[in-house]
Amino acid sequence: MGWSLSRFAPPHPELLDALLLAVGRGLHLANAYENKCQYVLRIGNMVTASKADPALTLDELIAATPADRMLGGTLHSLANHPMGVTMDMDILHKAREARNFIAHEGASIGYIWCARLEPILQHTVKLRTAVADLAAGDNLISQWCHGLEEPYASQPTDWIAGYPDLIDRWVFADLLALLPEPAQEQTDSPDSTAD
Repeated sequence: MGWSLSRFAPPHPELLDALLLAVGRGLHLANAYENKCQYVLRIGNMVTASKADPALTLDELIAATPADRMLGGTLHSLANHPMGVTMDMDILHKAREARNFIAHEGASIGYIWCARLEPILQHTVKLRTAVADLAAGDNLISQWCHGLEEPYASQPTDWIAGYPDLIDRWVFADLLALLPEPAQEQTDSPDSTAD
């Protein structure tokens, strides 16, 4: 095990720069996803506390709200919260797993001075799958944030429908020409029904 950087130039510096930019953008989305999940749970807990004791002041409500947890604990608490009953927790947990992959393995390509084209592209395909799962969860929790912040406004359905594609293009902008098209989920087949 040597130093992470080397005196040797990487064989594909532009590709590595594009991958590391994609990882950084994915990590930004992962952090935002975690913050939004905590926000929704925090507001839900404040509403629950307020309903239990309508005389509480704002300071008392904030003090009664449990401290933020890590993402897994936040999603567990959200699933057990009354408003979590209406959420698709499978999508949120899949996004949590994607967040963990991005945070812990997103840039795991080995030593950059010897990283070869094919392994970099294979890793990028895995990263793209994780970002797609993260985008689905982020899209869902963002709708909750929008509902909490704009309770009388309708949901922006065109934005919601196009959000996963927008995320894919933003994160992988410099890599799209090199990557295969992502597999599309089939919704018309009888095997694709939800359990």
